[in-house]
Amino acid sequence: MIRTLLLILSGGLLAGCATTARPPLRTVAHVDLNRYMGDWYVIANIPYILENGKVATLDRYAPRPDGRMDNIFIFRKGSFDAPEQEWRGISWVHNHETNAEWRVQFIWPFRVPYLVIDLDPDYRWAVIGHPSRNYIWVLARTRSLPDDVYRGILDRAAAQGYDTSRMAKVPQPPGS
Repeated sequence: MIRTLLLILSGGLLAGCATTARPPLRTVAHVDLNRYMGDWYVIANIPYILENGKVATLDRYAPRPDGRMDNIFIFRKGSFDAPEQEWRGISWVHNHETNAEWRVQFIWPFRVPYLVIDLDPDYRWAVIGHPSRNYIWVLARTRSLPDDVYRGILDRAAAQGYDTSRMAKVPQPPGS
C-alpha cells in the first residue's frame, strides 16, 4: 500500500515539475551540511495523501559513507499513542555550489527535488520547497515555533509564490 501511494505521489511530483510557469524557487545561498544533519520536527506542510493523518512527524538526516544521506521520516498514525513508524530514504546534494538543492528517493527509481528555500542562520528552522509549489515543509529543531517566526516563514513562502492558506500545522506532542 505504501509503495503504491509513494508511486502515485512521485508521479504527481514529477508531473508538477513540467507545469510550473512561475520563476524557479529561490534557494538559500548555502547550507552547511554538517549543521543540517540531525532531527527536524515537521511543524507544517501543505497536506497531501502520504502525510495525512500522521502526527509527531520528524525527518532525520545522517551522513553516509558514500557521500549521500540517510533520510528517515518518523511518524505516528492518528494519535501520539500509536506505534512509531518510519520510512527510509536516501538523499544527495544536487547543487554542490550551494548544498541547498537535493534529490530524495524513497522508492527507486523515483527522485524528487528537495529545495532549502528558507533557513534560520542558527539552523533552528528550515523550509523545504518543491518547484511545483504544491508541496512545502516547515521544519524545526523543536516541536513548535514562536508565532512571529512562523508568520515570517509564511510571509516569505508567499513571496515565493506559495498559497500559504493551504498550509496546516502538523500535530506534535507537547515539549521541546
